Amino acid sequence: MASNSPKLTDSVQLPAQVDLTKTFYGLGVVGLIASGVGYFLNSEQFFYSYLTSYSFFTSIALASMILVMIHHITKSSWGTVIRRIPEVFSANIWIWGIFFIPILLGMSSLYQWTNTEYVLDDPIMLGKVPYLNEPFFVIRQIIYFGVWGYFGYRLHKVSVEMDRTNDWGLTVLLRKISAPGILIFSLTLAFASFDWLMSLDAHWFSTMFPVYFFAMSFQALFPVLILFVFWMHKNGILKNTVTQAHIYDLGAWFFGFTVFYAYIAFCQFLLQYYANIPEETLWFYFRLEGSWAYITYSLIICRFLIPFVLLLNRDRKHNKKLLIFTSVLIIVMHLIEMHWIVMPVLHASGISISWLDITTLIGLGGIFMGLFFSTLKKNNIVPVNDPTLPESLNKHYHQ
Repeated sequence: MASNSPKLTDSVQLPAQVDLTKTFYGLGVVGLIASGVGYFLNSEQFFYSYLTSYSFFTSIALASMILVMIHHITKSSWGTVIRRIPEVFSANIWIWGIFFIPILLGMSSLYQWTNTEYVLDDPIMLGKVPYLNEPFFVIRQIIYFGVWGYFGYRLHKVSVEMDRTNDWGLTVLLRKISAPGILIFSLTLAFASFDWLMSLDAHWFSTMFPVYFFAMSFQALFPVLILFVFWMHKNGILKNTVTQAHIYDLGAWFFGFTVFYAYIAFCQFLLQYYANIPEETLWFYFRLEGSWAYITYSLIICRFLIPFVLLLNRDRKHNKKLLIFTSVLIIVMHLIEMHWIVMPVLHASGISISWLDITTLIGLGGIFMGLFFSTLKKNNIVPVNDPTLPESLNKHYHQ
């Protein structure tokens, strides 16, 4: 590294006083115990609430993984100073997969295609039996989490190893992992979205659903990163390392994928609207009837129009108050949209909020964030020996 290169002036260790590992694990245990009680009171609601919360947090981890892969394959430098955050989010998917087990145990409550009598009486469902059957479903989940667990763990481990060894040759290895990883990840993400969410209404199908799931997940990731950066700054962490220029880039990605999300969501709706095939249009029909329609229209306003207008101006992309407001709004809307995808299958007549929606969210969220902090505190929170770090540190916001 050249002597005139910018140097890290911040501590790259997570301070002990802001280590929230025990706090989040405690919340997680309490939430999961309460959810377990709810299982015995209303098992069907438990499984739907659990699936909603699990899909919400998993989407953040998966979006983090693809961001890290894109970063490596493009030899990007803008996000090097914050790359460890998405690395850590995706590093623990091999552990996080254990918490998918309740969904496997609740398959008969969640998915109609597990009901043999229902399938035998339905010619459409009979045609889907080679794919939608319980043994193959379980096998696919093992493959998904095996693939995601490997890539998430490996990308984080090699990055941390570079911190210790200062071996820049490891950047080549990271690109070699990421290149096929993007393709394999895309395929597994597509089929996972089919399995977890689209097959809740097994008659419905949309070839755009995996792209839609990716778009909504990737849009939600940047608000998470933005809020975490502001939390670090508030606690005096990396204040001189992650600058306004990096925050602006996060805001620009946030804005870009807000537009991409809207484009994909509208295209999915438009294609099925003008095709007018009953098996396709009924999915939207139920979400445009009764109180579910309020969420449908709020998604247009709150997940696209508001962030689009607020972030359109260049200078607003590093306005702290505006970014915090927009980020919180999108994260909340991401959860609401996940609820909107899952819950009409159980509550077709209209919106129904259960206390299990809250306990599963707290329980799984506590475990998810507990895993994050327990991993983050073990290593540097910035990849200190990455060859692109000086360029990232030297990044400036151009007026």
